[in-house]
Formats: sequence, structure tokens, C-alpha cells
Amino acid sequence: MHKYLVIVESPAKVKTIKKFLGSNYEVMASQGHIRDLPKSQMGVDVEHDFEPKYITIRGKGDILAALKKEAKKADKIYLATDPDREGEAISWHLAKALKLEDKDIYRITFNEITKNAVKASLKEPREINMNLVDAQQSRRILDRIVGYEISPVLWAKVKRGLSAGRVQSVALRIICDREDEINSFIPEEYWTLEAKLNVSGEKKPVIARFYGDESGKIDIKNEAQMNKILSDLKKSSYKVESVKQGEKIKKVPLPFTTSTLQQEAAKQLNFSTQKTMRLAQQLYEGVDIAGKGTIGIITYLRTDSTRVADEAVTMAADYIKDNYGEKYLSTAKTGGKDAKKIQDAHEAIRPTDIALSPVVVKESLSRDQFRLYQLIWKRFTASQMSGAVYETTSVKIAAGKYRFNVSASKIIFDGFMSVYKDEDEEKDGNTLVKSINTDSVLSLDNLESSQHFTQPPAHFTEASLVKQLEELGIGRPSTYAPTITTIIARHYIAKENKNLYVTELGEAVNDIMKKAFPTIVDVNFTANMEALLDGVAEGEVKWKEVIRNFYPDLEEAVKAAEKELENVKIEDEVSDVVCELCGRNMVIKYGPHGKFLGCPGFPECRNTKPYYEKIGVACPKCGKEIVLKKTKKGRRYFGCENNPDCDFMSWQKPVARKCPQCGGYMVEKGSKTVCADENCGYIE
Repeated sequence: MHKYLVIVESPAKVKTIKKFLGSNYEVMASQGHIRDLPKSQMGVDVEHDFEPKYITIRGKGDILAALKKEAKKADKIYLATDPDREGEAISWHLAKALKLEDKDIYRITFNEITKNAVKASLKEPREINMNLVDAQQSRRILDRIVGYEISPVLWAKVKRGLSAGRVQSVALRIICDREDEINSFIPEEYWTLEAKLNVSGEKKPVIARFYGDESGKIDIKNEAQMNKILSDLKKSSYKVESVKQGEKIKKVPLPFTTSTLQQEAAKQLNFSTQKTMRLAQQLYEGVDIAGKGTIGIITYLRTDSTRVADEAVTMAADYIKDNYGEKYLSTAKTGGKDAKKIQDAHEAIRPTDIALSPVVVKESLSRDQFRLYQLIWKRFTASQMSGAVYETTSVKIAAGKYRFNVSASKIIFDGFMSVYKDEDEEKDGNTLVKSINTDSVLSLDNLESSQHFTQPPAHFTEASLVKQLEELGIGRPSTYAPTITTIIARHYIAKENKNLYVTELGEAVNDIMKKAFPTIVDVNFTANMEALLDGVAEGEVKWKEVIRNFYPDLEEAVKAAEKELENVKIEDEVSDVVCELCGRNMVIKYGPHGKFLGCPGFPECRNTKPYYEKIGVACPKCGKEIVLKKTKKGRRYFGCENNPDCDFMSWQKPVARKCPQCGGYMVEKGSKTVCADENCGYIE
């Protein structure tokens, strides 16, 4: 009897796939990579055309031995690792490590772990795609070279065991650039005006928003301008100038890609990118569903395509007709791709069986698994439905030479919104607009003006950073979560209430990277490198050519940095704080979380204290010194040394001068000094 061996990556898949195949098949897991570059050295022979040196990963010896034993007995070996570049590379490494040259080996892939998909893949085996392997090899080697060449420079200059990564360094720069924008942002004043108008024959008034005058839109910049408009309006009569009614169709959302799933899971479920990927992996690999056994309930989770397989479209159409009705079924084709950036190797993320609705699987999933599956199921189902239809009414009101607008919309067919709604669906307060026409008599109830200030750009969240990385073409679906996790773990970035903030350590590393390695942290350069790696995957670019062109410039930059960046090194600065254990003056040390006070007698004396840097400005509340502090997660702020008795704090650096306009304290904002009280608005 024939014996076949199927090798997958994850032990969780073994149970699922074993159930689909007969007793002739043995299913085993490699548990990820079997071979990799060594940790103790670069593992890339720069002198001999960048030849990589692969070794068996420590701890994988027993797994490799068990796989070899089964491989010897097998007539055919199917390498069924994940259907992406990483999975292709793992299959290649397995073939090499297991010495399968004289064996019948076949590469099979499936986008979903269901009986039909697994059995279909066995009927369509292929050879290992070396273009995909080379694309992964070149990414791995580039990342290794960058890490091993640049990290020692950071170690020498910033003084601790720091490290740099090719994509992580760019992500850090993007966040630092946003922080600089926020810190240098100067708020600008603007005003809004609403008129509360009574309509003849109606009990409730309508709210009209100020638009401008006969010539067009007017932006109200200050109180004097507002007072002039108010003065004119109080003498004016109000009349309906025009009423327009129409229909608006709200487009259906596209099914999820890795990036959009991470963004929506963060927005709607408050999941980190790492948590989203972990849960999605579980749903893909297989969960025990009551009455069905262990099956994968979503398709492959690393994808940048919104394409949907024809059979899935047909299955969804039948389900929607049966459960919602014919009119809810989309007639338009969804999906598609942007050929410039999207690999389109897989489908969008969708349920493997639309009939497994959230209600059906709820009892079989953990709470978080259920919430993520429900989000994926609803989004995919909505993507196959018809658009929502709104009835819109827009009214233009004349008040002398000025113009106001009133608008309202009412949903007349919910379409896909019967399944999937955005959190931020517009809510409109005007429900009476339909009863207004050009003959309606209007009278002014009151005018309400409000002062506002423009807001700085928002701090990045994990979701908005993923969106930015995707838009810039940096990284790929499989790299977003690890990139963000790494810069947080290295304490370059702190996460507070969803927002990402740069730590002092992150600023120091980013400054050195910008000075010494501007190419590495250049957004366009990194995006072009991703395009080159895509070219390798498509067989259009030779992988070693990419590294040959990249390495000389990096080597030159490292040599220059080692010479020219000597002055960046952070020495131990002696403080005036005396160690109470041994009497020495404590020194300012630089650790993974930033500066702290340590005893110079280390290791005999291990005393440490928090370090608070005085900025030479008196506290506006109590007169004591203001010091630079950090939150628990590493974000910098300025507080009173007399805390907790004095609760003064400021995110911006206060200055010694008082505001000449209101007498309050002033802070630095980029190159300007501004009053901390936005209502005062004084700027130097």
C-alpha cells in the first residue's frame, strides 16, 4: 500500500488536515522554519557573492529527525506549507534539510483548510517556485545585513544593546515625523455659525449652517468678522431660495485584506495588529465546530488582494437570496486589484463557508475568536450585497446677501447595511427638511456662533500606521504586525490609549539613522526595494543583483558613521544627586527605557533612581522647578518636581517668559513660542 507524507507548518493544521485524508497519508508539522541564518554571526558571506549560510534552528533537531524518519518510508512527499513567499521558502528549506533530492516531492498549496480545498490541491501538485524562494531569501538577507551592519553603530553611539531593522527603522521615522508635525503645529482660529429657524406650520425648528454669500463660501476667521456677520444677519429676513431632492447610493465595502482587517479590528474591536493576526491564524488553521469537527473557517490571512473565487461568489449569492431576498443581491462585480502594488497571490479574507454564520459558530469559538470571525463574515457578506440607497434633500436659505444650507438624508433601502455598518455612520439631526419648499415662511429663532481652533494631525495608532505603511508601499501583509510589535518591544515607541508615541530612546535612534543612514530610513527607497523584491518573485530580477547593488552604499555609510558620529556617544554625566548607600555622586545612565540615575560604583553598589532633568523654568502653579518626566510607557512630558503636592504638567516644553497678553505660561511649539491657553492664541 502506498504511503504519502504531507508536511505542513503548524501542528494545529495537522489535526484538521488528517481528518480530510485517508489512512495512506501521514501529516506532520515543521513548526515553522527548520533552517535559518545563525544568530551568533551575520551568516552571509559578503566576500563570496553574498552566499547565505543556513543552519538547523536550535531546538528543531528532534522535529527534523522525526520528519527524516517518515520521509524515508514515504513514496511521495507533499510540502503543504503556507501559500506565500515565506511558505515557499520553508518548503525549499525542508527539501534541502531532509535531503529529498532522490524522492518524489510535490509542492501543494490551499487558500483555505477545507476538505474540498485540500483534496483539490493534491490533484494539482507543482514544483517549488524558486522565484518566490529567492524573493524571501533576498528579504531575509537584506534585513540581516542591515541589522548586523548598523546595530553595532547604535550600540557604540547610544550605548546599549540596541538594534536597527530595514522596515522597522522607516516605520520609526514615519512616527517621529508625525510627532514633529504635532509639536510644531500652531492652531488657527475659526468660527462656525448656525441659525435656528422656525418653519410655518411645523412645531420643531430646523438648524441651518452658515455657508457664505452670493459669491461663494466664506471662512470666518475671527470674532470681529463674526460680529460683523451677526450684525447684518439680525436685520435680515430669511427665505427658502431652492430645494433639491435626490438619491445617493452608498457603495458596498470590499472584502478584507490583511491591512484592512487589522485596521477595522483595531477600530471596532480594539485589537492590536498582533492579536488580530494570532486570532485569524487560529480561525484559518482550524477550530472545532459543533457538528462539523475541526475545520478552517476563514481563508488565508496574509493577502493584499480583494479578489474572491467564483465558487465563493456563487455560494454567497445563494445564501443572500435565501436569507435576505433577491433585491439584496449585488449585480456589480466586487474585488479587483491595483497591479502596481498588489501581489494578488490569494483571495481576500473571507469565510470558507458563508453558511457558517456567526450565530451557528458562536458556541464553538472563544469570545475574541467569535468577534473577529463575525467581523470577517459580515464584511464579506456585505461585499456581495447591493448598495444602500439614501433619499437626500438639500435646502439653500437666503438671509440678505448671506447664504445658509440645510441638508438631510434618509435611508430608503438598507442593502448591505442590514449586515455591516461603519461605527461612524452619519447621524443627521434635520428630519423636517422634506416639509420645506420655496413657499415656506421662515422666521429666526436665534443665531449660535462657536469659536474653534484647528487641530494638529492625529498621533498614529496601530491601525493608521498600517494604513500609512500600505499606502507608501512599505512592507507586505505578513510584515505589518511584526514591524509594529518590534518597535514597541524595543521601547522606541510607547503605546497609550491606542496612540503611538516616540520615546526619548526612539528619538535618539531615529536621529542617528537620519544622520548616518538616510537611505535606509528614506520612505521612497524602502518602497522601491519592496518593488524590486516583487520583481524577484515574478522572475524579472535576479535576487543577488538586488543585494550586490545595495551593499556597497551601506558599507560606505557604516564606515563614515563609525568615524563621524563619535560626538553622538552619550557619556555618563555626573549628577548632583548623592547615592545614599555609598556616598558617591550618581551618574546619568542610558537604558532601554531612557535615562536613569545609577551609582558609578556598579557592580559593588547597584543603587538606581529615576532621573528628572531640570529645564530651568519655574512651575507656574507653585514656583518649584519644572522637570522632564516620562509616563510609565516612555512618553515624555514636563511636570513639577513637587509632585504629588503640585499637579502641574504639560506635553510641550514650558519657557521662562510669561504671556504678555494674558499673563499665563508659554510653551515651545516647533520654532515658535505660544501661549499654553488656546483661547488666548498669542504667538511669538
